Amino acid sequence: MPATPGVPAVRLLPIAQPLYSATMSSTAFDFGDGWFDPDEFARLRRRMPITYVNAVPVRLGADGAVQQIGLLLRSDSRGNLTRELVSGRVRYHESLREALIRHAENDLGPMALPQVPPSLQPFTVAEYFPTPGTGRLHDPRQHAIALCYVLPVRGECSPRQDALSLDWLTPTEALMPDIVSEMSLGQVHLLKQALAHLGQLP
Repeated sequence: MPATPGVPAVRLLPIAQPLYSATMSSTAFDFGDGWFDPDEFARLRRRMPITYVNAVPVRLGADGAVQQIGLLLRSDSRGNLTRELVSGRVRYHESLREALIRHAENDLGPMALPQVPPSLQPFTVAEYFPTPGTGRLHDPRQHAIALCYVLPVRGECSPRQDALSLDWLTPTEALMPDIVSEMSLGQVHLLKQALAHLGQLP
């Protein structure tokens, strides 16, 4: 623009760029919805262990003893029926307590009323390996580290997600050979550890 006679010229400075671009991925700040797309997560699974929580749902009697154990019944990719514990990944910026509640509601329904223990000390830390024979727990998809908890529930449970049913069994029934044979990923070892932790291993 030409200068006006008698008026000193003004030199325009470039506008400073913001420190963070407006197009930055939402996962940088959106903790509630930030997760990986399937291809990115598949690459991560091949490179590093993934953090999980495992929970053994139980119903307690008036004396505090375990009366029943809840096992989810699912159909795997080959059409086989398998039994599993409540399990799932811990999200970025999610506390262990929040992860336990989220997966309990996802697997057991919103009215399950899980009682997350005041202390989040797990009864064991489980390691799942993708290579058979490396450990007692085997997950062909990944190397996973799982913090394991006993999770009393007080409400009405209705299985969700891809679960076919939720079966409540006594400790003795849960360790019957036909039930044990259906347990996937080697999780029967976690079930036994949970019962031993409670002093109720048959």
